[in-house]
Amino acid sequence: MGCGPIFCLSLENVVQPVVSGMGYELVDVQASNGGRLLRLFIDKPGGVGLEDCAAVSRQLSRVFEVEGIEYERLEVSSPGLDRPLRKAGDFARFAGRKAEVRMRTADATGRRRFVGMLRGTSGSRVEMELEGKTVALELADVERARLIPEI
Repeated sequence: MGCGPIFCLSLENVVQPVVSGMGYELVDVQASNGGRLLRLFIDKPGGVGLEDCAAVSRQLSRVFEVEGIEYERLEVSSPGLDRPLRKAGDFARFAGRKAEVRMRTADATGRRRFVGMLRGTSGSRVEMELEGKTVALELADVERARLIPEI
């Protein structure tokens, strides 16, 4: 379960500069159990390890105390092999990788789920190659998107 848009936005506004200042990318912020459980997903070129997660957790614990953000448990982890894609930069960065994109609304054929090769972005659209042709999906209409692990 995600968090309410206002709470997550304000939480992200506190977390983003801290994580960026430490040299990491904030991939996602999630809160559940009424904001008692906070989950953060971080990344950096080459991936993140346990020490990276521990360092970010320690730093954020101090920041949350100063900012008066109450929580019971903080989890900081890697986004994993099936990394979520949220921003236009994510789709551009992972061009050439296979991904699954689910749209909020269906296209003219009734399709909402697209699985194919990312080709980057063009303006406000995500470009994917599937079934031998390129499709452009409106980024604002993307419900969720994830990389498909290459094993």
